[in-house]
Amino acid sequence: MSDSHGAYFIPEPSRWPIVGTLALFLMFVGGGMVLNGYIGNGQYILGLGFLALVYLFYGWFKDVIDESISGKYNEQVDISFRWGMAWFIFSEVMFFAAFFGALFYTRVLAVPWLGGDSVTNIFLWPDFQAVWPLLTTPDMSVTGLESKYMAIKEVIPAWGIPAWNTAILLSSGATVTFAHWALKKGNRSALCWWLAATVLLGFIFVYLQASEYGHAYHELDLTLKSGVYGSTFFMLTGFHGFHVTMGATMLLVILIRSMKGHFSAHNHFAFEAVAWYWHFVDVVWLGLFIFVYWI
Repeated sequence: MSDSHGAYFIPEPSRWPIVGTLALFLMFVGGGMVLNGYIGNGQYILGLGFLALVYLFYGWFKDVIDESISGKYNEQVDISFRWGMAWFIFSEVMFFAAFFGALFYTRVLAVPWLGGDSVTNIFLWPDFQAVWPLLTTPDMSVTGLESKYMAIKEVIPAWGIPAWNTAILLSSGATVTFAHWALKKGNRSALCWWLAATVLLGFIFVYLQASEYGHAYHELDLTLKSGVYGSTFFMLTGFHGFHVTMGATMLLVILIRSMKGHFSAHNHFAFEAVAWYWHFVDVVWLGLFIFVYWI
């Protein structure tokens, strides 16, 4: 048991780091086998890795929650948690900055160069047409797929599902803020209802994005192989969708904890950490909507 002036809390030796290492190893091996078309048990290895990851999250978070409820964390630990979450979000900012940078390089620099703004197009792709979305690669002219993809000018319109998802995420940012205000005022009922609304909006977003992917794959023939547009589109929106899924899951855990009365008006960093993450997801989506769908 520690207090605000006590020694820094040092947890007992944990098995969870090695469990996490094993889970990631299984996921990488299984995912590599599946993506490369190896005949074997790749899908089972990938599934086992996911199960190990779920077990890791459940067990490790349970330990941390139990430690928090038992009063083992003091103000110094709280500050460490805040700095840790801040640096984690910063790393996520840099992660998405890399993909946005790739999109910027392609659209602003590489496409004009290949289109004739420099001599590189003569050596690399003489017949290249500087249009966006760029859905072709040089080998498509050999396989006969170039004309098929060049005919598509607007693969995913901005003012359909993307616009709805923008409204949904912005609304969820407001509802999680309302939940935070309710928590600070000690209004447990309002806290739970606003959190439930945020969780619902998050999973609606994921459902709509899955529907959009189905439309892209089956009706527009837009895949990761559809030139640089296809690869950047699915990498950016796919990773963001994964972050929304994780964020909505974390919000669900916070909702369950709130219903059990785990947080107080002055001690609720777990809620704040997830709220920070959710606002980060909202901001990234605004960038995606503008630069991937709209412009």
